[in-house]
Amino acid sequence: MPVNINRLEEAAVELNRRAAVATPLDARRAHKAAADRETNKLAKYVLNSIVDNSELAVVEERPMCGDTGVPRYYVKAGNDVQIEGGFAALEHALRRALATATHDVKLRSNRVHPLTRRNPGNNVGVFAPNIDYRFEPEGDWIDITAVHKGGLFGSDYRMLFPGDGIPGIKRFVVDTIASFHRRGMACPPAIVGVGIGGTKDQSFSLSKEAACLRLVGDRHPDPAVAQLEDELLELCNSTQMGVMGLKSDTPVIDVHCEIAYAHTGGTPVGVSELCTAVRRCTMRLYNDGRLEFREDPLWFNDYMRREGVEWELSSWTQSAAAGPLEVN
Repeated sequence: MPVNINRLEEAAVELNRRAAVATPLDARRAHKAAADRETNKLAKYVLNSIVDNSELAVVEERPMCGDTGVPRYYVKAGNDVQIEGGFAALEHALRRALATATHDVKLRSNRVHPLTRRNPGNNVGVFAPNIDYRFEPEGDWIDITAVHKGGLFGSDYRMLFPGDGIPGIKRFVVDTIASFHRRGMACPPAIVGVGIGGTKDQSFSLSKEAACLRLVGDRHPDPAVAQLEDELLELCNSTQMGVMGLKSDTPVIDVHCEIAYAHTGGTPVGVSELCTAVRRCTMRLYNDGRLEFREDPLWFNDYMRREGVEWELSSWTQSAAAGPLEVN
């Protein structure tokens, strides 16, 4: 039995509501820890206000930030999933759901024509919302993650030479963070995503996925990448350019790096920041009609990061979820 498209659309409206209202537990814990260890009195006050605001947003059932970012979707489909009407119907349903959520949840309409600045009032337009896809070799389900991406600035790209090495990557990331934070063009404490390798566009896409779709505290399974994540986190926080432009011990709550094999002659690097308003939520719909909401997108796994040509289905294991928020 295929996934019912009307049920999917209704669930996607709820998905956007949850993304806008409820800051995920991993981010809330990180904000609380940052407030607890903050040594600057004024920065500590603001960080505690962020924690309080996250709690009030849930109680009052309102978006936790007046600027609800740029809504988008990340879709991961199991190979055996069936969708009523196919993927064209899926995209139509997701666009309708976002328009409904913009009106009902009171999302700010942030999508405008880039030249005329015409605002349709529903966050839907040309290539809006973004819908990015991945596929899995097994599974009769479809995962849909809504991300209301904040951090309009704080992102950059650079093509490095192989000779720049890891020191060059570190220098570029810290320069990017310092540059945008110093000018007040970021919303710390942020989650920083770094995409290393691949093609130019791939490195930047990976940086955004790393910022938006991994939990705070998660580390890459490649030890060399995980070590770089730890070192970059320490370096970024050494800038002390934190919340509301204040001197702070925690400008960044985490750094996530993702890699892709690159051309022999260059190392493209993309940097993206996810602002303090960590707006994301994931739902999974099964062919049999089951619906689950959870906080961990489970976007990256061994299958996505595979290296070789062949892939043994029996060897594929997916990371355990942080636990569904609700099962319907």
